[in-house]
Amino acid sequence: MALAGDTVRLRCHFRSFDGQNIDPADVKLRIYDTQKQLIEEFILDDSQKENVGIFYFDYILPDDKQEIIFEFRGLYDGKPILTRGQVKIKYI
Repeated sequence: MALAGDTVRLRCHFRSFDGQNIDPADVKLRIYDTQKQLIEEFILDDSQKENVGIFYFDYILPDDKQEIIFEFRGLYDGKPILTRGQVKIKYI
């Protein structure tokens, strides 16, 4: 569990159906609250790419949420590709 106000590194790994690493186009990161309401959206570029198909973003956790849902999405072969995760937040 992360603390409110901490910076966390959100990561994703895009792969094709046969398990090959792929680089989608138009990669975005969306942050949602637990009610599925969009909090923020970021457009990613090669400066947030570790390797083929591996993207990351350093995000400061909000003070007013107990959990966030993050979604990395892009386009590959003209079709959407996405992955989601969650971060539980503790305020002490």
